[in-house]
Amino acid sequence: MVDITVRPMVAADADRVLAIYQAGLDAGNASFEITAPTWSAFDTARLSAHRFVAVDRDGGVLGWIAVSPTSTRAVYAGVVEHSVYVDPAAQGRGIARLLLDALIASTEAAGIWTIQSGIFPENAASLTLHQRAGFRVVGVRERVGRHHGRWRDVVLLERRSRVIA
Repeated sequence: MVDITVRPMVAADADRVLAIYQAGLDAGNASFEITAPTWSAFDTARLSAHRFVAVDRDGGVLGWIAVSPTSTRAVYAGVVEHSVYVDPAAQGRGIARLLLDALIASTEAAGIWTIQSGIFPENAASLTLHQRAGFRVVGVRERVGRHHGRWRDVVLLERRSRVIA
């Protein structure tokens, strides 16, 4: 991993971030979404302090991670939902774990006590990644939505901070 670094996401990363997002959506097991949003919609929906990209030594974006608030209610200010995507050509190199570790450090430093995510049960690699990073399965939302004409379950995972009481 010497040739890969994690840094904050900036607007200049938009094209690569959205292309990686679309590639993940096209694979079919990443999200109910089928089309990546515009940069404006992406930027508005995610907390700017907790968005990161993994880049190679030439500065090429290989993956990204970002969070959205789960609620506008003050009581849930310390709870976020995250997404992590890696370019298909760069998968299997530990990039998602680097991004997740950076996100955990960032959110804990900001007083966020819970990171959650919903993952399709067929996405075994993502489930394994999250469990190894300290996420636990909270439950399964059965047949919660239709995706490409069929009902899909979603595994709900969360990671509670060990440093925020």
